[in-house]
Amino acid sequence: MINRRTFARTASAGLTAAVLAFAAPASAQDNGELVYMTPGLDLAFWRYVSEGVKSVAEENGYGFSALDSTNDPQTQLQNAQDAIARGVAGIVLSPTDSSTAPAVLQLAQDSGIPVVIADIGTDSGEFVSVIGSNNYEGANGVGEALAAAMTEAGKTDATVGIVGISQARLNGQARTKGFKDALTEAGIEGDAGLQQMQAYTADETFKFTQDMITSNPGMGAMFVQTDGPTLGALRAIKAARMDGDVLVAAFDGIPEFVPLLQSGELVVSGMQQPYLMGVRSAEAMVEHLGGGTPEKEITVPILIVTSANIEEMLPTIKETVFANEIE
Repeated sequence: MINRRTFARTASAGLTAAVLAFAAPASAQDNGELVYMTPGLDLAFWRYVSEGVKSVAEENGYGFSALDSTNDPQTQLQNAQDAIARGVAGIVLSPTDSSTAPAVLQLAQDSGIPVVIADIGTDSGEFVSVIGSNNYEGANGVGEALAAAMTEAGKTDATVGIVGISQARLNGQARTKGFKDALTEAGIEGDAGLQQMQAYTADETFKFTQDMITSNPGMGAMFVQTDGPTLGALRAIKAARMDGDVLVAAFDGIPEFVPLLQSGELVVSGMQQPYLMGVRSAEAMVEHLGGGTPEKEITVPILIVTSANIEEMLPTIKETVFANEIE
């Protein structure tokens, strides 16, 4: 099992020099094709990872395609079979969860196709490198910021709810533990329960939040473990006329978070840097295919972005989180 707390390398925020270092004069597809297999391109996070992989693939003369697993292990397996059948040069894999990754890794190993894992992790199997974030530390930082806001608002006796990503994923387990440890350290013990996402949509989290508010009248805060669904939580809080009564912390980042952080409607978000993660993943694959030996575990830092530091962090966020999709 991959232990994300032991990742050996901290990736820098600067992209240009790193990408250019791997650039080659070859034209697109001269070196074959790199495929990015993703849980779902409907989630902004995975789309940004995809853009990072694509940028390095094309800089180095590889063709590129993204295969959407639609959060379904069978679709993921079929995508792997299709990629292998057409003889791709390498696969960058973000698995649907850690327990489904080994089947893909075994198929690729049997066919001699290298795999780099981008986020989530795997329970077992052979791979070139795993590129990820320290989800425990990131969620711990989110918990610290939320606890400080709760203390300032006089809500330390309130309960806190969690809408989590799959707890079958190693990163989901780490986010829950890191966040809870921070609350415990701050003396906040009230628990409004944990709901696990299946559809990863705002509407799903809207319903989860409604249920939490109804069953926990004293709920004073909540943590949503990924980006888009956070908008559903905020919508449910508004519908219940509890703006400001339930403080919201998030994980990851989408452009909609910027004004929400600026206004204080969102207290904090632990933003992974998905574009940078995609860049690092493709760089590891290109290094391997060129005969090099990339580091086995590569960490991309998580940015703890709050209402207090959003303006200072914005230039970095625009590039490494949002893939320069916003002005």
